[in-house]
Amino acid sequence: QGKQKKARKYAVMKRMISLRDQRINEKDRAKAPAKKKEDPSAIKEREVPQHPSCLFFQYNTQLGPPYHILVDTNFINFSIKAKLDLVQSMMDCLYAKCIPCITDCVMGEIEKLGQKYRVALRIAKDPRFERLPCMHKGTYADDCLVQRVTQHKCYIVATVDKELKRRIRKIPGVPIMYISRHRYNIERMPDDYGAPRF
Repeated sequence: QGKQKKARKYAVMKRMISLRDQRINEKDRAKAPAKKKEDPSAIKEREVPQHPSCLFFQYNTQLGPPYHILVDTNFINFSIKAKLDLVQSMMDCLYAKCIPCITDCVMGEIEKLGQKYRVALRIAKDPRFERLPCMHKGTYADDCLVQRVTQHKCYIVATVDKELKRRIRKIPGVPIMYISRHRYNIERMPDDYGAPRF
């Protein structure tokens, strides 16, 4: 059996005449852009991202008690499932005062989840939680947390989401708090003596 001929679908690709084509009138024809010669003596400008002054290699000097912990939606849900008190468990993990912070995006995400997550919403509205207003467009909580942590290096991110963890690991000097074996654990925390980790 030979190959069956496939009929070309109508109007799949529109052929367009190039604006430099000879068939187009002289006045309508596009001019070829003139190439500028680069001056070898000219100073070349490069945009180099400025690194925050609070970082000494991987050691973040802005982190210190009281710790500000950015809480994600699923972290609250998993804490409820594991029957953990958020603030108390954070203090047990870090041996210092902890201030859980919740952004408007995360709050909006919990509110959208509906009646099933009313306990999580009640916990998020706790007066011990610090509320952080969001000025950006959109309400995607993961992007909001990554953006806030990139700008300000004074936060620890509390999340169980693998994708968000992967994104935050790329940002130097930002520790991640997670839940395992019914207790909170911390990933990438500087040494107690202030010595940088390499």
